[in-house]
Amino acid sequence: MARKKLYFEDVKEGDELPSFTAANLTRTDFVKYAGSSGDFNPIHHDQTFAETAGNPTVFAMGMMNAGILSRLVADYAGIENVRKYRVRFATRVWPGDSVTCKGKVTKKTVENGEKIIEGEIAALNQKGEVAIQGSFRAALPSRG
Repeated sequence: MARKKLYFEDVKEGDELPSFTAANLTRTDFVKYAGSSGDFNPIHHDQTFAETAGNPTVFAMGMMNAGILSRLVADYAGIENVRKYRVRFATRVWPGDSVTCKGKVTKKTVENGEKIIEGEIAALNQKGEVAIQGSFRAALPSRG
């Protein structure tokens, strides 16, 4: 299904981005991400290594979580319109966790002829803990 084109005039400060959940992330998801990213740190796929490092099990790569959250912005504003995407890692995502990605528009402005929206975003685990949070900036087309 094609994404509905978003126009600057259709957005209001306080609007919520359509949330989604990446449910029941698995070790296989972590290994697939490792293969596509080249991040083969054994703490993300080797149980013995993870335990030796003081963790109960392996955990997702931070950039995997950032990638999941980035889908929220790309789906909303269109990847071609994203000008800035920043994140801060807050807690780990473990096998079996689900992350719900949410966001809201915090600012609308016109700068140098571009119609800009800014917003706050976060991915929360099933316990409601923030796994990753950040912000975005996008330049949207105008209807006029």
